[in-house]
Amino acid sequence: MAHRVARRSARKIARTITTDALVVRNVPYGESDVIATLLTPHEGKVSAIVRGARKGTKRTFGALEPMHTIRITYEDKGTELVTVKEARVVHARTRMLADLDALEAGGLLLRWARHMFPAKTDERDAFATLEGALDALDGRESDPRAVLASAGLALLSHVGWGVELARCVTCGTPCPEDASAQLDADKGGIVCRRCGGARVLIRADARRAAIDGSMSVIAPHAKAIVALVEAAMAAHAGFRDT
Repeated sequence: MAHRVARRSARKIARTITTDALVVRNVPYGESDVIATLLTPHEGKVSAIVRGARKGTKRTFGALEPMHTIRITYEDKGTELVTVKEARVVHARTRMLADLDALEAGGLLLRWARHMFPAKTDERDAFATLEGALDALDGRESDPRAVLASAGLALLSHVGWGVELARCVTCGTPCPEDASAQLDADKGGIVCRRCGGARVLIRADARRAAIDGSMSVIAPHAKAIVALVEAAMAAHAGFRDT
């Protein structure tokens, strides 16, 4: 009896959490279940089992598609997987589903975020950036690649992976505004020639656009800035867009 009491007292008290979320991945599990990877504002990245999801249960029907913001209730017992109790779409983004460029940009943005977000950590600013970027893609008012580049830079900053583009990360020497620079993503920014330089060259105009950060300035240099974001992703998380 004493042993049983000790085991009961050691059990963690389950938390029931209701939160907004974005679905970034679904993996079939068993005959009818799904393991979903969710991004949330206050709990960060969460892995959840959704019972009966592949049978279209009323509690989660249609709510596990990416791009839409959902409202989800789950039970967290302190284990690796939480258990979804209910989910519904609260903000659908259907217009972007008909735009291949917007859809591809949104998909890549969510894959980046899946690698960036730590598990069960408050990332409300990063979550807000994600939602804002998906809204912009759904609104079709901005070039999808520019939205992707701008949001990617912001996400890097939110999670502490920001890239230093104004001065050498080794010696601190400022880089002239009109000068190209050599980027070492592993070191977190540009490296001057006196400190050994680096293999990746970033042109002066693209570097200035990335420092500025505004979408209108970024747009002409979106391709180069997306490559910069992915270099930082590869350095920090081993991410490759495959």
